[in-house]
Amino acid sequence: MPSQNVHKPAKPRKRPAVTVKKTAVKKRKKSAKKVKLSPWWIVGLVCLLALSVIVPHWLYNANPDTGAPVPEGYRHFMLDLSHHNPREVAWDSLKVVIDSHGNTSKDLSGAKAILPLSHVVMKATEGESLKDKHFENWWQEAGEAGLSRGAYHFFRSSKDAGLQAQQYIERVTLTHKDLPPILDIETVHNGCTREQLCSKALVWLRMVEEHYGRTPIVYTSDSFVKDWLNKSITDYYPLWIARYNKQEPRTQQWLYWQFTDEAVVYGIKGKVDLSVLR
Repeated sequence: MPSQNVHKPAKPRKRPAVTVKKTAVKKRKKSAKKVKLSPWWIVGLVCLLALSVIVPHWLYNANPDTGAPVPEGYRHFMLDLSHHNPREVAWDSLKVVIDSHGNTSKDLSGAKAILPLSHVVMKATEGESLKDKHFENWWQEAGEAGLSRGAYHFFRSSKDAGLQAQQYIERVTLTHKDLPPILDIETVHNGCTREQLCSKALVWLRMVEEHYGRTPIVYTSDSFVKDWLNKSITDYYPLWIARYNKQEPRTQQWLYWQFTDEAVVYGIKGKVDLSVLR
């Protein structure tokens, strides 16, 4: 029988390693949580990168002082105005400002080029009786500023061509410095054929040419030339073609190219139509 004085061994202590293991397990669990969230972090980073590109681009293009890009290689510009534009124009300050990106701009300090306008064209009449409400004031003010002006008539194929020509003649007085008369022909009423349209347009063109002694200019679009106008118009009259594209008009015999309706021009508020001269 063992003696009662025999020393009993102490209970073994828990090893610190156990605690370390538990801590390590906890750390591994936390690490596992981070791994599960990491795809969202990636998505967030991608979104931030995208916004860093898109937002500055959007702000740049939304800037009211920045407009459409200008085709390269052109130095002569023509501004086109109608009652859709603001009434107030700083005629003696009008100029085309091109920024470092090649866009029209109103920021003179960041300009790559500052070019004068060669001509300012205004809507004068439409159909048999409609008159543009800004025309008379603009015509006088632009003339007093010494600008070369142009006046156009918006043609209505459903109206009498002779009465349309007469209305234009009664309202528009041209000087030697001004552009020839301009016929804007870009719409056709239902039921009108190509032959009828061209026949009516030629009545206007010939009456106006006889009155002013100058060959009128025809404003239209690439597609309208192709689909509606015949050679008695396109082969004889200078063409002013609207094509909102980086490429020049497909119609070869163009004289003026309206390349945008989203330009900005120093001296007038808002977006405007702008053309280049060939």
